[in-house]
Parts: sequence; C-alpha cells; structure tokens
Amino acid sequence: MIFLCRLIATVFFAGHIPFAPGTFGSLAALFLYYLIKGNPLAVTAALGLSLLAGFLSAGTAEKYFRKKDPRCIVIDEFAGMLIALLFLPPHPAYILAAFFLFRFFDVVKIWPIAGFERLKGSTGIMLDDIVAGLYTNLILQAIHKIL
Repeated sequence: MIFLCRLIATVFFAGHIPFAPGTFGSLAALFLYYLIKGNPLAVTAALGLSLLAGFLSAGTAEKYFRKKDPRCIVIDEFAGMLIALLFLPPHPAYILAAFFLFRFFDVVKIWPIAGFERLKGSTGIMLDDIVAGLYTNLILQAIHKIL
C-alpha cells in the first residue's frame, strides 16, 4: 500500500528527478492534458481523479518520507496544473501561459497560498497548489473573456 501511495504522490516517480521536481510534476500534467485537451469531460475527470488521489496519497507519502511536504511529492503540482487549464481553450498560448503563471504562483506563494502550505498532511500539501491553479485559471479566464 505504501508503494502505491508513493507511486501516486510522486506521479510515477517524476518527483524523484533531482532538479525542479515540481516543474516535472507540472509537465506530467501537461503531457496528460495534451492527450485529452479536446475533451473537457476527460480533463475534468482527470482533475477529479488527481485531486482524490492526491488527498488520499500525499499525507501517507509525507509520513513515509518523514519530512513536511517533501519536494518529491508532486501530485499537488499535477492537480494544480490541471486546475490552471480547466475550461480554457486548448490553444498553445493559453497552455504556455498557464504553465508559467502556475509555476510563478507555486514558487512565489502570494497570499493566501503560503498559509495553506502550513496546514498538516495532505491538506497542506494539496491546497496551496489548488489555490495557485485557481489564481492562474481565473487570470487566464479573464484574459480570454477580454480577448
């Protein structure tokens, strides 16, 4: 069971890449998004499954690694990236903007993102990236409406 939690929390061990594991977790989501981008129902289902899998696995994996929100847990970046892309046109400009904005919010952690990160277990691991994804999505939805 712990192996399955680690597998999911690290997004099939992408989180063990020694440099920028969060970026690779986000890129893994982009890869999946590229495969299903023409189907909003599939994107929504993938997001729902990644959120469920993240909340169920991240806290257990955190205990296994004996460290608060270890860098190798990237299911949160994976889910956050899918939130960033949800219901946006699958145009390369939006996809690239979503990636860079999401990574910006994930790294800089503007208010209230940093506060969510302080929560314990899966909640703290997942919520900061969920909010970063929401910020990204709201900005890009506004830009889409204006254009």
